Amino acid sequence: MLRRLALTAVVPLAVLATAVPAATATASGPASTGPVPAAVPTSGPFAAARPALGPLPMPLPLPGFLDGGEGTGADEARTRLTVSVENTGVPGADGTFELECGPTGGSHPEGQAACDRLAEAGATRSGRQELFRETPEGTMCTMIHGGDAFARIVGTWEGRAVDTTASRRDGCEIARWNSLVPVLPDVR
Repeated sequence: MLRRLALTAVVPLAVLATAVPAATATASGPASTGPVPAAVPTSGPFAAARPALGPLPMPLPLPGFLDGGEGTGADEARTRLTVSVENTGVPGADGTFELECGPTGGSHPEGQAACDRLAEAGATRSGRQELFRETPEGTMCTMIHGGDAFARIVGTWEGRAVDTTASRRDGCEIARWNSLVPVLPDVR
C-alpha cells in the first residue's frame, strides 16, 4: 500500500518535471513574443513565480522502502542478530551465534535458512508484528513443559530493534519457539 501511494506521488512529479521547464521557457525565454500558455499566470500574485530549482532529475531515485529494500547499499545487512541459546539438549545447538542477512553471513549454523525464515515472516504484516513479540501477560496457555531450552535474540531485524527471549516453559512459548525455527534450533 505504501509503495502504491509513493508511486502515485512520484509519477505526477515526473510529469511536472518535464512540463514545467517547457512552460517556463515559453513564458520567459528570449523569444517569448508568442502566446503564453494558459497554465502560466501572466498577472496577479503568481505571475512572478518561477521554479527556483529547475526540472527534477530523471529518473527519480526511489526511497529504500520502494525499491524492495535494496537501497543504496549504505547498510546492506539490515538484519544483524545475536542469538544465544542454552540448555537445548541438542549437540552443537547451544552457544552464541551471529546472524546477518542481506547478504547472509555470521556464525549461525543455519544462516541461509534462518534468513529465509526471517524474510518469509517479514513479507506479511502479521509476521512483522508477531515474530519477535513476547507472549502477553495473562495469556491462557497449555501447561506443557517443553524442556529447559532458553534463548535470547538481540539486534536489528529489517531496521527494527530486537531484544527478546524465548523458552519452552508452556504451550504458548513452545509455539513461539517453533515459529522461530531455524533462527532458533529445532529441539522437538
